[in-house]
Amino acid sequence: MKLDTKAIRHLTAEDWRVLTAVEMGSKNHELVPTKLIGQISGLKSGVHRNISNLAKVNLIAKIQNAKYDGYRLTYGGLDYLALNTHRKSTSIYSVGNQIGVGKESDIYVVASAEGIQRVLKIHRLGRISFRTVKANRDYLRNRTSGSWMYMSRLAALKEFSIMKALHENDFPVPVPVAQSRHTIVMSLINAFPLRQISSVPDPAGLYAELLALIVRLAGVGLIHGDYNEFNILIEERKMGLDGKTHSLPDIEEEQELDALGNAPMLEGGTEVKEPTESITLVPTIIDFPQMVSIDHPNAQYYFDRDVACIKRFFSRRFHFTSDEPGPFFAESIKVVQNRLDIAVEASGFSRKMAKELDAYMKEVGADGIEGEGRAEGEEEDDDSELEEGGVLVQPEVGALPPTEDEEVLASQGGPVTAANLRLLHSSLVHGMEVLDIKDGEAAPELVPAVAPSVAQSTFSKRGAAKAAAGWSI
Repeated sequence: MKLDTKAIRHLTAEDWRVLTAVEMGSKNHELVPTKLIGQISGLKSGVHRNISNLAKVNLIAKIQNAKYDGYRLTYGGLDYLALNTHRKSTSIYSVGNQIGVGKESDIYVVASAEGIQRVLKIHRLGRISFRTVKANRDYLRNRTSGSWMYMSRLAALKEFSIMKALHENDFPVPVPVAQSRHTIVMSLINAFPLRQISSVPDPAGLYAELLALIVRLAGVGLIHGDYNEFNILIEERKMGLDGKTHSLPDIEEEQELDALGNAPMLEGGTEVKEPTESITLVPTIIDFPQMVSIDHPNAQYYFDRDVACIKRFFSRRFHFTSDEPGPFFAESIKVVQNRLDIAVEASGFSRKMAKELDAYMKEVGADGIEGEGRAEGEEEDDDSELEEGGVLVQPEVGALPPTEDEEVLASQGGPVTAANLRLLHSSLVHGMEVLDIKDGEAAPELVPAVAPSVAQSTFSKRGAAKAAAGWSI
């Protein structure tokens, strides 16, 4: 479903109390009785007018042929409750365009009150279940929309807990900002999915680094479970004037200053000289609801599948195949330190929750099916109109016709921002080429003039990654 925030600014304090009451009543009732809604909300003047307001904007709904008068919470109502919590905590001030659709999640660009762009991920477990209703008929007989919302909460809680633990241990993941109900707010990475990249200057080095991350995750007791080109973002970084790597938009801002004669100066008036150009591809891992512990009964299967996904993608896309086998699960878990899988359980995501979520993901086939894109029946989202007030609204569509670069970004589903335009331009210039494909579309077959080989690839600055992996190419 599409996130529509138009009505959120019109809800009164009484409306929010009634909506919260329906959510609380949903813990024990699939259809919350109207009388119970009134008791939980504590409104003396009655709740019928507030219920009518919420039903008009599809935040709550009735069930046909119900035995008593009552209402259930919809995914739209759960969205509003989560957004209201993020708004109160100042994590989100405005909502922008949808930039991605997962198997059972939607991704939006949002911003804080200070204008910092972030990502809002909304888990919508149950989407695949409706698509596979025949295969899962027995399972669905005991599943209601309420339980799917509960599973979505578990998926969000698990992903946020894992992302926080990985970030604190210096893994390349987005910065977790906040979590409420079935939603997560995280930092925005100015990068492209590996799936959209048609060529890289050093496929062997990137291959080694990605497999080293699989081994490193196993070294802290975790296996991604869905480690493929859809869940790996690649960012181009270049050596800056300060001798450190920076994202390309930052570098280009420095170059613009140089062109204006405003190059940074050292003490004594000595001009800083830009070092020799050096571009590094930095991977970032996303999507963690299906991540499992190395103690999981199928841990080796998931580990081997992650490795196989990377090898298969590099062989098909970059025509690169390593001569060395591995890495292997048994070798990767020989020395396990700082068990993050145990730390995640201690953070609030219990073992009981993990079993419930794992059973659901396995039953509906959501435990890392490669190549899963947009759900059937979903349409591309149109740009929504801007609401007055500036709180939780969609951005205004520009009056000027889009440029060629803007059309490319729009076709990829990404936000048309100055930073992303610069990133797109630099990607086309510096060697990492980006494909113009959307979610759910098959990538075209790419055949380079000369297939890269191990001898043609360089391994500069990859020694640490290979040493950590415990294997070589």
